[in-house]
Amino acid sequence: MKKFKLDWLILPLVGLFIILSLWAVSSLTWAKDLPSPLKTWESSKPYILEPFAKRGEMDQGILRFTWYSLVLVAQGYALALLVAVPLGFFLGLSKTFTKMFDPLIQVFRPVFPLAWLPLGYVLFMGFGKETGTYAALFTIALCAMWPTVLNTAVGVRAVPQDYLNVGRVLKLSRWKTLTKILIPATLPYMFTGFRLSLGIAWLAIVAAEMLTGRPGAGGFLWQEYNANIYEHIIFSIITIGVIGFILDRLMSVLEARFKTA
Repeated sequence: MKKFKLDWLILPLVGLFIILSLWAVSSLTWAKDLPSPLKTWESSKPYILEPFAKRGEMDQGILRFTWYSLVLVAQGYALALLVAVPLGFFLGLSKTFTKMFDPLIQVFRPVFPLAWLPLGYVLFMGFGKETGTYAALFTIALCAMWPTVLNTAVGVRAVPQDYLNVGRVLKLSRWKTLTKILIPATLPYMFTGFRLSLGIAWLAIVAAEMLTGRPGAGGFLWQEYNANIYEHIIFSIITIGVIGFILDRLMSVLEARFKTA
């Protein structure tokens, strides 16, 4: 029990204390424009103590902003997985398919989220007020899908040939081979891709909100940047990082549940 507290409670608190100390010293010495931790807390307190308040479109509690972002991330992430998982299986099972599309994937994969958003606006220009939403979903899905595509393909290729031979001996249909052999054997690789894709989806929504001006964690950060309110900029950065950490931990728990099932 003592070791558990030392590893998971005391050490993170020590690390947090060191970071806060460096932050405070920096704001008092060489970075005069950097708000101190105390000043950041005082300025950001209304957003934390009233997390669901709505004083205006871009003046809301932090949990309201986070909720807006998470809803859009969930939609874009789901769309990414719907495309990425089948595409990954096709790449893993077919050498011809890989030769056709792998070069394109390697070209599109490194493109930064902000580069896709204008294309999303062009594609969904006719959707009126929803153009920004669809452009954001397009950007999130396109950016987030690649880790799942690549990890799924690697997982399919790593399935032992003996497993497939057993399926042939048992005369399993293609569907049963997929559901009883390929998917279970590939699942650990897929979950690695899922976690990476979720992190990129959260990154993409922040970028999309910053450009579209949508209310959310990223939109709030961009608004406060334009207003030069450094306390809220720091608060937004911390919020975005904490939410990203929580999402990764939740995916880790889900992965562990599947492994033990």
